Order: sequence, then C-alpha cells, then structure tokens
Amino acid sequence: MRIAFLGLGRMGLPMASNLLAAGHDVVVYNRTRSRAEPLESEGARVAGSPAEAAEDVELLVTMLADDAAVEHTVLGASGALATLPEGSIHLSMSTISTALSRRLGREHAAAGQAYVAAPVFGRPEAAASAELWVLAAGAPEAIDRARPVMEALGQGVIELGEEPETANLVKVAGNFLLSSMLEGLAEAFALVRKNGVDPELFLEIVNGRLFRSPIYEGYGGLIARGSYEPAGFALKLGLKDTRLVLAAADESEVPMPAASVVRDRYLTGMARGLGELDWSGLGRIAAEDAGLDGQAEDRRGHAAPLRE
Repeated sequence: MRIAFLGLGRMGLPMASNLLAAGHDVVVYNRTRSRAEPLESEGARVAGSPAEAAEDVELLVTMLADDAAVEHTVLGASGALATLPEGSIHLSMSTISTALSRRLGREHAAAGQAYVAAPVFGRPEAAASAELWVLAAGAPEAIDRARPVMEALGQGVIELGEEPETANLVKVAGNFLLSSMLEGLAEAFALVRKNGVDPELFLEIVNGRLFRSPIYEGYGGLIARGSYEPAGFALKLGLKDTRLVLAAADESEVPMPAASVVRDRYLTGMARGLGELDWSGLGRIAAEDAGLDGQAEDRRGHAAPLRE
C-alpha cells in the first residue's frame, strides 16, 4: 500500500519503520527533517512538506503530539488535506480531542476522502515491537481497507463503531485511568518511603498480592527507582491528555473531580520544570511534597538521587 506517514517522534519513528518492514511503500514527513533521514536507508522517501507527502497515496497516517500539530499538518496552508487523493483514507493515530476528530471527519468527507480515528495504547517500546493496541472508529469499509496497516503496527485492533471521535474518547478515558493510577502510586510510595519502607518491597507486596498487573509493575518500578528519564510518554503530554478528558467531560456534563486533581498535579510538575520527565514523574512531585527531595531509596535503605 502507498502510505504517507507524518510525525516521527518516539512513537512515530518505529511505527513507520514497521510499515516499511511489512513491505509498504512509505513516504515520510517530519517537521525536523533529520528525524526522517534514518528511514531512507530502510527504503522510505522523505517529503519536504505534508502536502508533498500526501500526493498519490492510498493512506495517510498521522502520529503527532497534539491538536495544534494535527491541525497545522493536515489542515494548514501546506497541509495534507489539499493533496490527499479522493478516496484515500486518513488514519489518525494521534491522541487528539473529540472536537478535532469530528472536524477532521467533516473536512475529509467534504473532500471525498475517508477518515478513521485510530489512537493507540502503548509506549515506544511497544511501538518498536509492533505490540500496540489500536482503537479504530469510522466507516466499516474504511476500517477494513486500513486494517493491514493497523495490524502491521499492533497486536490487535479494537473496533468502536462508525463515529470516529468515539475512539478518541476511549483513548483519553484510558489515559485518565493511567494518570489516576500514577497519582495513586506516587502518593502511596511517598507515604511508605517517608516511614522507612523499602519502595521495591512495597511494590512486590502490592503487585504480587493486590493487583498482579504488568502496568502496576512497570510504572510502579519506575516510581520505586525514581527512573523518569528518558520519557516514554512525557509529563507535559499527560497534562495535555488530562485536559482533553476534562474537555470531553465538560461537553458530556460528566463530573470528573479526580481528573481535576491529576491536572493540577501535572501543572505542579510543569511549574517545577519537569515537563520532559516521564509522566510517572508524578512520583517525584509527591516525594518532594513529602520532604523527600525527589530522591529514591535503594533496597539497602540508602538515599539515591533520581536520574535526571
């Protein structure tokens, strides 16, 4: 399939590489061109603009940071919408607002193009190993045409109906649950550390006896070790997604008080200059608020600085 892939960050770069490995004809674009150049040795062509990338393709994939980036790249003056051929599909894999997703659906329909919202669950390592979970919503025939691409990127495709914004809603609701978990872990680890309990032992107890979850194990381990860099998913993006879920809740008249708390914790991190840490850096914020100076303790009970 002829594919244009726009956005080569920590998620997009390995995803584009996997599409090349699956035998697709891929043209790539990234605002910082140097991010695209490693893919040339794998057979990708590098475009000079989103509009150039979208010419003569069957499928456009976007994997960008936020609403503003998607609007600029797809709907802007040199955006992909204007050159994407009629009948082609935009597979939007970014985590964006439900409002923008609806707008993209309208714009593509007016241009005779199809639109499928397909945000993903998974960190960069899952993207690299093609183990993402893809949430897909849109016209059934468009989903079927895009399925080989989604299957090349993940371990499963979950269909969520014909309204594209449904996939975006489920994505931000899921990320809210992850953020709430991170805040809970952060507070619990700060409490036990402040009272001399080995954080690794605490993790073994709660994950081995209460939850038995790879998510708790993975993120709990990051907080127990104070290992917040490099970021798999940056704290500033956690704030962005929490704002998205609150916007969806406001539109639906659904109170989400816990989401407001999490948003304020992320804002605390931003105010302290911690936006580039992994979003599990909520553990550092809770530790500092507890007077622990943002340090983790190793299994021998000695204070160990966080890796910064």
